[in-house]
Amino acid sequence: MDTIYADQTISMSEFKKNPAQVLRTAGDKPVAVLNHNRPAFYMVTPKLFRLLVEELADHDLVEIARDRLARRHTAIDVEVDQI
Repeated sequence: MDTIYADQTISMSEFKKNPAQVLRTAGDKPVAVLNHNRPAFYMVTPKLFRLLVEELADHDLVEIARDRLARRHTAIDVEVDQI
């Protein structure tokens, strides 16, 4: 059984009938489009997609910061006035 990461679901056949209506009805919420009762894909608005991409970018930055903190013993002291 696949986990569904949306409160709203619709079958593939129903989605194909009127995708624009599904988007209007969903508002800013994601919709899981099911094929044989399993998630085939998720429909999200551009706004929600942008937020997801920003969250992933933030996650990447956290990983970079953690990596640099782990290597702080190799840092070189620099005077700000010298830059």
